[in-house]
This record gives sequence, structure tokens and C-alpha cells, in this order.
Amino acid sequence: MKTSLVAGRALTVAIATGALALAACSTDGSSGTAAAPTTAVPAPTTAPADSAPFGPGCGSLPATGPGSAEAIADQPVATAASQNPQLSTLVSAVTAAGLADTLNQAEAITLFAPTNDAFAKIPEDTLKSVLADKKALTDILTYHVVPDRRTSADLDAGSFKTLQGGTITTAATGDTYTANDARIVCGNLTTSNAVVHVIDTVLMPKS
Repeated sequence: MKTSLVAGRALTVAIATGALALAACSTDGSSGTAAAPTTAVPAPTTAPADSAPFGPGCGSLPATGPGSAEAIADQPVATAASQNPQLSTLVSAVTAAGLADTLNQAEAITLFAPTNDAFAKIPEDTLKSVLADKKALTDILTYHVVPDRRTSADLDAGSFKTLQGGTITTAATGDTYTANDARIVCGNLTTSNAVVHVIDTVLMPKS
């Protein structure tokens, strides 16, 4: 499928990702009956099959409720990302660039979504400067967005042109997936209009 978000390069990454994890049952010590989990579930540790979620970061996502896989499946990507506390810096950046609506209205995209820790790797003064520069911010955010839905099945030795115009190169080694120099910590998260791969490093387009 192709994205109809030809709204120029003003399409960003907002990400987000909201969540995913299948619920594992735990027993309730008194009666021995199974109790539904209400927080997080363990993340798969082996390479995913096709579109199954994967990565160590998936274990911190809620099993049910806001931000869970079930909840974000019917939400557009920027809305889904806003429910994930680990993506709050990304959501702020997308809002500052005025790209939330563009992302939500896209038909089919893939978002490589940097976590708050990924943004924290950038020197504070540099980050503040970028957040205050709408053009620079838009270039960086749209560099994280790839047309069409790309799951782990597409990421082994992949090369994808971004909405910013640059290229992201992906690779897989065992159960580790990378995008440029970033590691995918929770991948194959599905929203109503996107596939989200949460990454541990902000990707910078070549000037």
C-alpha cells in the first residue's frame, strides 16, 4: 500500500507505539485460579515470525488498557504514541513540528520511534536547539518515517527511502534487529495506520 500523505516532507515520525504484549496468566495464591495480568508481560526473546512483536523493550508495555497492543490497534499512530510514557519526548517533538495530524492521517507507514532515553543521548543544548528549529526538527522526524508497512520480515538486509529523502538501512543478526546504528528494542507494534519499531537511538539524516 502506498501512503497518501504526500503533504510534502512534513510527515513525521511520531511514533509511537503504544504497546503490545500478550497477556500471560498468573495464579492467585489463595484459590489457585488464574488471574489476568494488569501490568506488563514478558517480551519474546527469539526472532519474530513475520509480524509478531519482539524485543526486550516490549516487556515494559502494559498488557491491557491504554498503550496496550489491543488498545493501539484501532488508533492512528500519533495518538497511540501519546499513550506510551517512554515516547513522551518524541510526542513533544512531533507536536512542536506540527506533524501529529499528518501522521494520524497517513494511510500506511512505518515509524522508527526513538525512546526518551534515545533523545537523552543528545547533548541537552543541541536537543533544545533542534526542538526550537521547526525545519531541522521536521527533517529529523520525517527521516524516521518510511512509506508502507514494514514488519520484521522486511528488515533483514533492508534499505528504505524515508519521507525526508534519505535512506535507512536495516539488518538482523539472530534476535537483534537494527536500523542504521540504532537497535530495535520493541518491534512490530501495530496501529490502525502504521507499524512501529521502537529504537534506542535517534537517527540523524546526512546533511
